[in-house]
Amino acid sequence: MSILVNKDTKIIVQGLTGKTGGFHTEQALAYHGTQMVAGVHPTKGGTNWTGSHGETLPIYGSVAEAKERTGADATVIYVPPAGAADAIIEAIEAEIPFITCITEGIPVLDMVRVKARLDRSNSRLLGPNCPGILTPNECKIGIMPGNIFSKGSVGVVSRSGTLTYEAVFQTTNAGLGQTTAVGIGGDPVKGTEFIDVLEMFLADPETTSIIMIGEIGGGAEEDAAQFLIDEAKKGRSKPMAGFIAGRTAPAGRTMGHAGAIVSGGKGDAESKIAAMEAAGIRVSPSPARLGHTLLEVLKG
Repeated sequence: MSILVNKDTKIIVQGLTGKTGGFHTEQALAYHGTQMVAGVHPTKGGTNWTGSHGETLPIYGSVAEAKERTGADATVIYVPPAGAADAIIEAIEAEIPFITCITEGIPVLDMVRVKARLDRSNSRLLGPNCPGILTPNECKIGIMPGNIFSKGSVGVVSRSGTLTYEAVFQTTNAGLGQTTAVGIGGDPVKGTEFIDVLEMFLADPETTSIIMIGEIGGGAEEDAAQFLIDEAKKGRSKPMAGFIAGRTAPAGRTMGHAGAIVSGGKGDAESKIAAMEAAGIRVSPSPARLGHTLLEVLKG
């Protein structure tokens, strides 16, 4: 099985006519028949988008119209930061079940507004500032390189885009493969958190082990660790390896993502590593050994 997306997922693209949206849509269409069904642009409705290899998709004037015409149940957003929050809200109002926002640099106050609207809806948001999601051989949403994936048994969830790819590459080389890889993004205000994804991986019978990659800043990793401890008491647990990025970051210094900042004595790597180890996660000494660390866990 997979989580969130599969071969039947129908995806529209907000920002398709831009350079980034067009490029990654071409990549998605080339990946095992991912169903990209339409684009959305407020002034280009009724036209068609044509990719560099002759691919074509219809453009609709709104998300609601695109959903009605195509039956889409997902959208991916490549809209620039100034308009990205409104693009997410448009998707929420159109009742798109699964929304992925790749855009980096959305103002925090804009995301606070989005979060309030999201909490009153039935939509799920992945991101923003994330690499997206990929279920091997079935569906690719976002910017992850599909060639490093292989169908398998490891669920990957990560705040870091680059380290998501590292975990995927290593588990492919180790012969384990992946069920689904989910990049939740590193911004301080976002839609889907570690706990949400871990809950789905624990419930998925084909996900037999999990890699969780966190970063300094915030308390999401500690919250996830407590969730795992509570679930283990109910008899629900799976072998896990993990890593925390930003171990050498000084207090008050942002490292990479907007959410990766240690302040007020909170959010440091040491506390996150301790929490993860207390939850039974084997923390890798470096990102280069994530696959090896998981293999060690599986071998006991």
